[in-house]
Amino acid sequence: MDRADALPDLDRFDQAILRALSGDGRMAVTDLARRIGLTKTPTQARMKRLEALGVIAGYRAVLNPIRMGLAHVAFVEVRLSDTREVALQAFNRAVQAVPEIEECHMMASSFDYLLKVRTGDIAAYRRVLGERISTLPHVASTSTFVAMEAVKEAGL
Repeated sequence: MDRADALPDLDRFDQAILRALSGDGRMAVTDLARRIGLTKTPTQARMKRLEALGVIAGYRAVLNPIRMGLAHVAFVEVRLSDTREVALQAFNRAVQAVPEIEECHMMASSFDYLLKVRTGDIAAYRRVLGERISTLPHVASTSTFVAMEAVKEAGL
């Protein structure tokens, strides 16, 4: 591993900052400082360092998809007809344009990709599958698994 790629050394204060911000990214610096046991100035300096190192990649609003009418979740196994690098890149680019695909992971498995797809209902999912996912570059086949309940889900 290059020095530039080396993992940053995170002490207990850095880890406490990360835990606190992952729960509430809008926390005021003074509240964060009080929570971790430092004053405001060193807390701000640590946050800037963590941002510069890329440990904190950004801040965003966590939306509740169920309150937005997007309660239907399906996981889709995708097998490609071609797994050469140019085909993988074409698939990866095309996936970015499908807003219903919430996550896409290349897998070391009997299939090539696992997608997390979120829609309003099964009918909407069926349209997305037929009109968007099945037409992505090099898709040979798909298998769908519908989630009945989210027991643990990032951000919610």
